[in-house]
Formats: sequence, C-alpha cells, structure tokens
Amino acid sequence: MRLKDFDYYLPEELIAQEPAESRDKSRLLVLHRDTGFIEHRQFPDCMQYFRPGDALVLNSTRVIPARLIGVKENTGARIEVVLLTRKDLNTWEALVKPGRRVRPGTVISFGQGLLTAEAVEVTEAGGRLLKFDYNGVFEDILDRLGQMPLPPYIKKELRDRERYQTVYAKIPGSAAAPTAGLHFTPELLESIRNMGVHIVELALHVGLGTFRPVKVENIAEHKMHSEYYEISPAAADTINRLKKAGGRVIAVGTTTTRTLETVAAESGFVKPGNGWTDIFIYPGYTFKVVDLLITNFHLPKSTLLMLVAAFAGREKILEAYQRAVQYKYRFFSFGDAMLIV
Repeated sequence: MRLKDFDYYLPEELIAQEPAESRDKSRLLVLHRDTGFIEHRQFPDCMQYFRPGDALVLNSTRVIPARLIGVKENTGARIEVVLLTRKDLNTWEALVKPGRRVRPGTVISFGQGLLTAEAVEVTEAGGRLLKFDYNGVFEDILDRLGQMPLPPYIKKELRDRERYQTVYAKIPGSAAAPTAGLHFTPELLESIRNMGVHIVELALHVGLGTFRPVKVENIAEHKMHSEYYEISPAAADTINRLKKAGGRVIAVGTTTTRTLETVAAESGFVKPGNGWTDIFIYPGYTFKVVDLLITNFHLPKSTLLMLVAAFAGREKILEAYQRAVQYKYRFFSFGDAMLIV
C-alpha cells in the first residue's frame, strides 16, 4: 500500500491544544467494523460495549519529563533534547534539535552545568547517543530540569503535568503518553471493574516508534524503531484464562495493541516476558489477540493510523475520520476517542 492511501483532510482548529476539562468528558466515536456503522457517544458510554468476563488491557507506562533545553558549551547555541531510550545508567538515545549542531564530541550543558551530556555517536535513525555527567540522582535532576515532551502540534503550555499521564501510570520510561488512556478516571475504572470486566496492565515505553514519520511511499518498506515492553506472568495468565472462557480482549491504545500482538501465539494466547518490539501493523495484518480497540484520532500518514486501518479496514477508518471532522471532534493527543468494536 502507498503512503498517500493514509492521508486525510484535517482543519488545524480541530487539533486539541489542551485536555478536556475532565478526563472522561471527551466524546466517543464508535465504529462497528463489521458494518461500518458509526455512533456518536460520550466516553463513559464505552462501558455499554463491554461484557462481564472481558479483559480491559492498559499500558501503565509513565511519561518522564524527557524534554531538556540546553546550550552547546563552546558556542552557547540553544539545543533541544528529547530522551527516548535509556541504554545504560548514564547513556540515552535521544532526539536533538537542531541535529546539525550536535556532532560526536559535542558537549551540551543543562541548568547552568547541573547536568551535561556528550554526544557519543549518531544513531541509525538520525538521533544521538548522549552520555550524561552529573552529581546526585539522575531522575531527581531530570524532574527539576526536564519538561513534558508534548508533541509539536500542541502549542499551548501544559499547566498540570499529570494531565499528560494516565491515572494508572506507574512505570517510568516513556517519551510520550499512551493517549487513549487519558480518558479514564479512577471512578470510571472502578465502575468497569464492578461490572465484571477484568483490568489488566502491561507496559510499553513509547519512544521513537511513535515520533518517527513514515518517509517511504511503499509503507511495507518502513522500519519501526524498537520499544521496550514487559508483560507479567499474572497479566498473561489473566488474559489467557478469560479468552479461554469466551471473554474478549479490549486494548486501550495502539501501544497496548502492539505489545499484545508482539507476545501473541498463533493460537491467540499470550506469553509473559519483556524485551524489544519493532512490530509494524498495517492493512493485511491478521490480529491474534485484540477484539476491541479504544484509541484516539491519529495523524495523517502515521503508523498509528495504519494500525487502526488494519484493525477496522482502511475505507471504514477513513470514512470514520471524515465523519469525525464533519462533527468537529477534537484530534490527536488531547482529543476525543474512538472505540472500534
């Protein structure tokens, strides 16, 4: 398939610049993938499509304040860094901007020298390996100096950092939020649990796989960047037990979906473990585990849009997006949600 097959028209004013007043006050477009039928609901209505014995699977990764603003030590030129993946105690893979100013050997200073980083090498994806030097605990310094790495299409300053975290975020490591989960409140999750739906957590730390645009016209030639995941034996056992009993797997977000499909056997059951996944899901892929998908509205020509197109069908997804534009849904990270059943 061609990259242009995943383009659509989006007025700029529909890109959400801030979270909804309350997490669960977002709208919900429900797409029935068997018929293409579309419903317009409110997010808490998602419960009406769940059944007792289903598994609602969440990504419990926590976003770190991964955006750092520093200066080159020798020139004072401004450098922006977004930390992606920790390679060892003091070395990170990162995006840097402008990249042309950060060659191997370049030293960047943050917080008037509280933290420094030397560029070690240029990565295959065009980022940098940075080796940090500091006194104290890195996480404490990062919390002091770092900012939440909001996507570039969000121009408005985020007043409350926690609004770019899910309420169940636990395991630090992501450079972006698994945004489909931003709509849940503790109260809504408790209501879902009380109706007999089992809530299961796994983790995938969002990195360059989310940031990296598709630049090839033949999408099959696109190479996903690896991201770290972990799923516990207890989580895998719960999913497998519920599936065996006829329950369905409801994935919250594309990151959860990619993790489940990474650890899936052909039988549809999952195995526990941790590691790195570069799975790229696009139309033609056969899903093994996921039965329903909760997701936000994604950028044109993105791998995330390709994943939901694989799940629901490209034509049905593009029709749903056209309808969402028509009804003025809010798009992207802080936008409204879609439930594909």
